[in-house]
Amino acid sequence: MSDNNRQSFTDKAGAALKPDSQKTTTEKMGDTFKGKMDSAASTVQPNSHKSTAQQAGDAVSGNQNHNDESLMQKAKNAVGMGDKH
Repeated sequence: MSDNNRQSFTDKAGAALKPDSQKTTTEKMGDTFKGKMDSAASTVQPNSHKSTAQQAGDAVSGNQNHNDESLMQKAKNAVGMGDKH
């Protein structure tokens, strides 16, 4: 079970398993928005405050927080406002 204020694992799996060719434009935009918001939430939430299940889910989805950049820069990057994409 995902932590509060995070995208559920079921939603993530459903979005990943359905091919983009079968998604409506609205679904694609929603998936992108939800993914960026979840990535930002992962970035600002320290690993020490994540449940074991959330840490595992972030590891699988690539939302790991390694603290190699400032949290603010990671958040900017996650929503497309930073230098890195």
